[in-house]
Amino acid sequence: MTPEQVNLVQQSFAKVAPISEQAAVLFYDRLFEVAPGVKAMFLDDMTEQRKKLMATLAVVVGGLNNLETIRPAASALAKRHVSYGAKPEHYPVVGGALLWTLEKGLGDAWTPEVAAAWTAAYGMLSDYMISEAYGSAQAAE
Repeated sequence: MTPEQVNLVQQSFAKVAPISEQAAVLFYDRLFEVAPGVKAMFLDDMTEQRKKLMATLAVVVGGLNNLETIRPAASALAKRHVSYGAKPEHYPVVGGALLWTLEKGLGDAWTPEVAAAWTAAYGMLSDYMISEAYGSAQAAE
């Protein structure tokens, strides 16, 4: 990611943070709409899960300037997700739901440059998490 992309991700996330609860609801509604099979991986009460999602995003977005600060947590999260039933093929679906949510939440502020920056950030992070959880061969697929 370029420094400009990092700035775009951080600035756009700052606009989403005030509506984090609604954004998390949109995200999970979209995820369960496009991948209904993953709903079984979650508890019925999604309140805490939505808070965890937004808190995790805040940490990751804040750490994009220094990836070494977020890699240990991302690795641990990836390995935990395996125990929940997550598979490498879930990562693109989650990424699609995230980008869709950001587009809805940001409205006119969702520009092609912002979309490209978020796509780069998610791709980088998901590739890393997949390689940590399943090995580098899976991340390349």
